[in-house]
Amino acid sequence: MTALRLINARLPEQAELCELRIENGYFVSDFSTGQTPASLDLQSQLVLPGLLETHIHLDKACIMSRCQLQHGTLAEAVEQTRQAKAAFSEEDVYQRGAQVLEQAILQGTTHMRTHVEIDPQIGLTGLHAVLRLREDYAWAISLQICVFPQEGMLNNPGTEALLVRALQQGADLLGGCPYTDSDPDGQIERLFALAQAHNCDLDFHLDFDLNPQQMGIDKVIECAERYGWRGRVTVGHVTKLSALPREELLAKAAQLAQAGVNVTCLPSTDLFLTGRELFHNKPRGLAPLAQLDQCGVTCSLSTNNIDNPFTPYGDASLVRQANLFANVSQLATEAELLRCLAWVSTESARLLRLPDYGLTPGCKADFVVFDAPSAAAVVAQIKAPLMGFKAGRQTFVREQPQLLAPHRHQPLEIGQRLA
Repeated sequence: MTALRLINARLPEQAELCELRIENGYFVSDFSTGQTPASLDLQSQLVLPGLLETHIHLDKACIMSRCQLQHGTLAEAVEQTRQAKAAFSEEDVYQRGAQVLEQAILQGTTHMRTHVEIDPQIGLTGLHAVLRLREDYAWAISLQICVFPQEGMLNNPGTEALLVRALQQGADLLGGCPYTDSDPDGQIERLFALAQAHNCDLDFHLDFDLNPQQMGIDKVIECAERYGWRGRVTVGHVTKLSALPREELLAKAAQLAQAGVNVTCLPSTDLFLTGRELFHNKPRGLAPLAQLDQCGVTCSLSTNNIDNPFTPYGDASLVRQANLFANVSQLATEAELLRCLAWVSTESARLLRLPDYGLTPGCKADFVVFDAPSAAAVVAQIKAPLMGFKAGRQTFVREQPQLLAPHRHQPLEIGQRLA
């Protein structure tokens, strides 16, 4: 039995410092035994529940050095990744995925949904690597695996059978990429049927351009209602929504809320890839989460890709993604910044259907500690966490940087060479 007492902790929207108690990996109202728990003085630092990554691609991260980026388009990203994927091995995927996982852990992420490409070319290689990552890093982060057909499904014989095998071997849910098939609605329909047969959730890459015509989201809404999959369907990107006039958007948001379809915005990728055909007055082109949220749609912000042709940037910081979205979407009030934070924490927990998320007794003790005056300031100032915990066990610590004024002792480190 393990027990930990956190003293002088500061919680969001709570003026008084408090004490948090952890036993056997969960927050408790009081300890159940007479043993003396370990004690940690947080010295008024801010405690937040662990950050949640709802949409990332571990299997194709960190491959930018293998690609030749010239146009920065979605089509080029798909093609360059397809070429690079031909040389993927299980160990290669594992090592690159581990690199991103370790970055994410250090940025305060305690739970992650990763998408993994499945097709006859790559087979289950990526899945097997990510299954190993899920086991090896469970001490610090929980991995949920979404397998999906990046190269098409109906037009790519053998892909559906591989998706089913992936579910049988440990994948958690199915993803979709309807724009890769000649019959996008057909792919959506087939994936809903498979999800019902295997009782799993769905997460689609959808409507990824700025032309509001031919939106696949209507088919997803219709299927979610017909199959009774409310709360179990997520759509990512949906940048087409940003091209709708206000009244049309609000009507679509009401339909999404009614059908229980969640929306994930991927700011870094969506800003990088969309609007390239325009030289001036470039649109922002991000899914309008603020309006969707106000209409009752469960929303999240996420990273999507790191260091590949879809997104040549990234440090796995969800706080940075929240800040980027706030900046581009012109969200600045405390309430607005808190919603941005919720889209990488509490609202993401709803999207991922995590039943024991939070800081109250009964919740799993996955949390991060920030040196920030408020929860809103974490987003506004792009604060990096000082330490993180998974199931009550500390997973990392970050030392505070120090200014070295001329009158102070200046420690020598790398090289230790005096002039």
